[in-house]
Amino acid sequence: MRYERKKPTSDLRKYYTVFLQLGLVAVLLLFIVAMKVDLRSEQQDTDLTEEQEVVEMEEVIQTQQQEQPPPPPKPQVPVEVPNDEIIEDQDINLDADMNLNEPMDMPPPPEEKEEEEEDFFVAVEQMPELIGGLGELQQKINYPERARRAGIEGRVIIQFIVTEQGNVEDPKVIRGIGGGADEEALRVVKQAKFKPGQQRGNPVRVQYSLPIIFQLQN
Repeated sequence: MRYERKKPTSDLRKYYTVFLQLGLVAVLLLFIVAMKVDLRSEQQDTDLTEEQEVVEMEEVIQTQQQEQPPPPPKPQVPVEVPNDEIIEDQDINLDADMNLNEPMDMPPPPEEKEEEEEDFFVAVEQMPELIGGLGELQQKINYPERARRAGIEGRVIIQFIVTEQGNVEDPKVIRGIGGGADEEALRVVKQAKFKPGQQRGNPVRVQYSLPIIFQLQN
């Protein structure tokens, strides 16, 4: 292997000192130039301290609300009512002696009203019997013209009292159909005769109901 010998001119180590000196001189020159040049920018005379709005903070005092009771209601004003009656002054004898041994005047007891007892029976041992039967009574009916025109049909119930003699007393309609049929039923029932009802072998007054049928003939 063959080695070449370096040239003395190619050895740069000899020039380190020269380069170092030249570098220092250049730095010094730059430093001097920098010191002479005024690099400070012109400062503008501006007042940065502007007037700020002064805000005054008022101290808020916390108030305590006291609960007050409601006001009392207004008194009612009495209204004068006209009264034509004249009240007479009564003389009261305060000097009168009270004698406890004397009997005191007591108000009379209230009168007891006697309840009116019914003078008839609703059910007896032997109920009244219609003389001639219901069919004979139905034949006495004259069909009312108003009921006929209106086509009214139905049953009218008459309630009454059968007396001890078998007569009809106080007849009244407890169920009607109208059209004049109610009045016709009352008229026919008043003509009816009954065999009176009996209780313990004696004729008595008995409450009785009788149906009167109204039916149109085709």
